[in-house]
Amino acid sequence: MLKKNNVKTIVILPPLFYKEGDRGSSYKFFSQDLTSWYNKHKRDLPWRRTKDPYKIWVSEIMLQQTTVNTVIAYYERWIEIFPTIHDLAKAPLQTVLKQWQGLGYYNRVKNMHKAAVILIDDHHGILPKDPITIRSLPGFGPYSTGSVLSIAYDLPLTIIDANVRRVVMRLLALPGIADTKQDLKVNEFLLKVLPKKRVGDFNQALMELGALVCRAKEPICISCPVSTYCQAYKESKQEIIPQTKKKIIKDIHAVIAIIKKGDQYFIQKRPSKGLLADMWEFPGGKIEKGESTKKALARELDEELGVQLKSSKHLFNVKHFYTQFRVNLSVFECSLEAEPKIDPTHKWVNFKNFSKYPMPSGSAKIIEKLSALSVILRPSGRRISSKK
Repeated sequence: MLKKNNVKTIVILPPLFYKEGDRGSSYKFFSQDLTSWYNKHKRDLPWRRTKDPYKIWVSEIMLQQTTVNTVIAYYERWIEIFPTIHDLAKAPLQTVLKQWQGLGYYNRVKNMHKAAVILIDDHHGILPKDPITIRSLPGFGPYSTGSVLSIAYDLPLTIIDANVRRVVMRLLALPGIADTKQDLKVNEFLLKVLPKKRVGDFNQALMELGALVCRAKEPICISCPVSTYCQAYKESKQEIIPQTKKKIIKDIHAVIAIIKKGDQYFIQKRPSKGLLADMWEFPGGKIEKGESTKKALARELDEELGVQLKSSKHLFNVKHFYTQFRVNLSVFECSLEAEPKIDPTHKWVNFKNFSKYPMPSGSAKIIEKLSALSVILRPSGRRISSKK
């Protein structure tokens, strides 16, 4: 028997204290083992210090497709600016988008804003406990409904995200790729082991296990609190379950036009539907096959703004990675034959006012690079230092 002082040196305890056959033959103690581990090893995250349904909702939406380390700063700033559903609902969409800038997948935040308005109008600014009502709100799918209601209200709802799916596939040694086709079997298992109390902690424990121990690569099975239940571990298949799907990254080359009038820059707003909807950006677009950068620049300015390019000078290149593609931006300072027309989606903006406009990460990088170069571009195309 291990001495008490030795126990503290072991990362995870439960599997070490049961004889073969005590556990693993059934899932009677599964949730208990998992939540006991979670109590000792969970990360101290700001959204875990509250039971406010709104704050939990914010964190769960932010955490979709985004890492925990990235979300922390965004979450804390968001709660300072929009501390309640009322604050979010009354804020202009452009302000909301600006606070989300850099997190990507902007439909998430647009749906949050829409849902907040509905909650104020129809539910007195309170997130209802009813799953059916919650599912009717913009942006609430099975995962967000289950996570928010189980964590905030302890409702007996399952959740399936990438971490949970991977954990359960290994527990059951399910073959194949970790995609939604696995979710029927995954959910059947979750319903079997779902505890009657502390459902929110159980759900968070599953996700935490997938993030810290049952990782996609190099799982730390020796530290797993539920390895005695794991069929993949018993069969030494944990490294090959689930099967990996080769990610194909597409390269996209584009040109960007920096147009100036005095101390103002020309920017335009993207359409309200589609990729990066309602975000602001510099004019430009994709380089077509066989097209030079100069020809692409002239064509894009003509197609987008109806103006003719007079002259251009290459400034710098910017690279940015999205989920399924890599964008290479060639940035040019441009002089035009005539000024582009302005309207609510086309504006001249001072450099210092860029912070008021939500922009894709690629455009934000261009602004950072312009600022770092300490260069102000004159309409003629000549450069002068911003330093006196």
